[in-house]
Amino acid sequence: MLKEAIYHRPKNNFAYAYDEKTLHIRLQSKKDDLHSVDLVFGDPYDWDTHYNRWNTTQKEMTKTGSDELFDYWLVEIQPEFRRLRYGFKLTKGNEVQYYTEKGYFDELPTDDVAYFFCFPFLNKIDVFQAPTWVKDTVWYQIFPERFANGDKTIDPPGTLPWGSTEPTPTNFFGGDFEGVIQNLDYLVELGVTGIYFTPIFKATSNHKYDTIDYLELDPQFGDKETFRRLVKTCHQKGIKVMLDAVFNHSGYYSPFFQDVVEKGEASKYKDWFHIRNFPIVTEPTPNYDTFAFTYMMPKLNTEHPEVKKYLLDVGRYWIEEFDIDGWRLDVANEVDHQFWREFRTAVKDVKPDVYILGEIWHDSMPWLQGDQFDAVMNYPFTTAVLNFFAKNTIDVTEFTNILSNVLHSYPNNVNEVAFNLLDSHDTPRILTIAKNHKEKVKLLYLFQMSFIGTPCIYYGDEIGMTGEMDPGCRKCMEWNPAEQDLELFSHVKKLLELRRTFPEFGNGGEFKIIDTNPETNYLVYAKTSNERTIYFVVNNLEQQLDVSLSLSQSYQQLINLWTEDTLQPTEHLEFQLNPLDFKIILAKH
Repeated sequence: MLKEAIYHRPKNNFAYAYDEKTLHIRLQSKKDDLHSVDLVFGDPYDWDTHYNRWNTTQKEMTKTGSDELFDYWLVEIQPEFRRLRYGFKLTKGNEVQYYTEKGYFDELPTDDVAYFFCFPFLNKIDVFQAPTWVKDTVWYQIFPERFANGDKTIDPPGTLPWGSTEPTPTNFFGGDFEGVIQNLDYLVELGVTGIYFTPIFKATSNHKYDTIDYLELDPQFGDKETFRRLVKTCHQKGIKVMLDAVFNHSGYYSPFFQDVVEKGEASKYKDWFHIRNFPIVTEPTPNYDTFAFTYMMPKLNTEHPEVKKYLLDVGRYWIEEFDIDGWRLDVANEVDHQFWREFRTAVKDVKPDVYILGEIWHDSMPWLQGDQFDAVMNYPFTTAVLNFFAKNTIDVTEFTNILSNVLHSYPNNVNEVAFNLLDSHDTPRILTIAKNHKEKVKLLYLFQMSFIGTPCIYYGDEIGMTGEMDPGCRKCMEWNPAEQDLELFSHVKKLLELRRTFPEFGNGGEFKIIDTNPETNYLVYAKTSNERTIYFVVNNLEQQLDVSLSLSQSYQQLINLWTEDTLQPTEHLEFQLNPLDFKIILAKH
């Protein structure tokens, strides 16, 4: 066995409390190296005084997935007294090794528990707890300026007729809160249960990421009473509301930064920002820290007590006054960890089940340990599914390797609330990425809606809207039914109905890759609960495919969920799949 590839470390994603009674223990080993792994464990104080040895138990671990280099093993333990010492029995053929915190041994060292890994105590307060409602939520991202214009009396100067021209970084079409309210039934019909709004606070731009005042709404969207009515109406219709918080930076025209521009070093707000020297200079490069090098977005000093108090008050205010359900945190990785710890405490004190979502594009474990965010935007998932289904730049082996790596990068209870998006206001639209191939987009939605996590639809994608990178992806929503792809809408709606009807379809089932074929990009995966399994068979190839599927066991009933046809119970299915087609088979015991 290749010992150098074997890895475990307590806490984080390798040993964590799944709930207040249950521990998940993981191990990493070289791919296809070990034949079996058993957890050797016991209570650290359970000592056999007669033989002067520690009492241990063994439990077989399950291989839960593999990526290009590693296998991953998992076991679930409920220690009676909530504390645990443990090691691993590694088997490869006739070779057996015991892996502990102190290294490898030919025989299990039971004369001292100090050899072993330690989970000192399962304290309830330390358990990662994200809001339970998020697991069953399907999000819909709205760029407010472009969704619907419901009140032309508040249009900003120079507003253009709806959809009359292509979007630019500077034009306005008058989208507002009233437009959202008027179209909530459309979202209900689709099956949406959460709205994620990009920024709605007072700003000069059409995207509003350059905030002027965090406590005021931009007048082009409506007043606070209209927004209050929007949130209340959403809640009445079973829709949660999440706002975008841009706390990494403010806008150039923020009164705080303008005071610094005007008064320089004499400004009482000079320490609210990261300014290298005075006076303020914007060209050719700002002499203050910004988002990227954008002079319009000066970075806030979130370590400053006054800045911290102001922003924490903002976080509380929109929950206390308007009952919002979540905060999406822009450029979250560039803000200090201590601020986010205090932010979590501040907003959870007001509303314990508020959802905190960080915009982080890379490995995010430091933010996902229960003291900062509930989830991050799952861009590794996004990249993998787009490369496989839309672009065909990776084969099914690479795809499943990446997925396995993504799932094992975080604890399971983190994965269940991960924000799974296909595109956004920052990327080209999925139909454009797929080169207008609608069948590929259907497969993207199938996989997104049946994966672990909470999925998000970018406004208009469900009716076939297209668009290149910003500003092209920020077109006005198409409300003319004659211009909408209603067949694609029906496809997405049906997937959401299945996700809502069958818990296994979403987060109620364990995800497992069943079969793959890199030559044909054929993929079979399953979502399994104690009661039933749903098999997903996907042909990601533009030619017909003969499928031979062996089920894991004999089932009493098999149903094609997409057609509602009942199939003959069998342990082996053979059928043909059309190009870029799929089957969804429910298997009941």
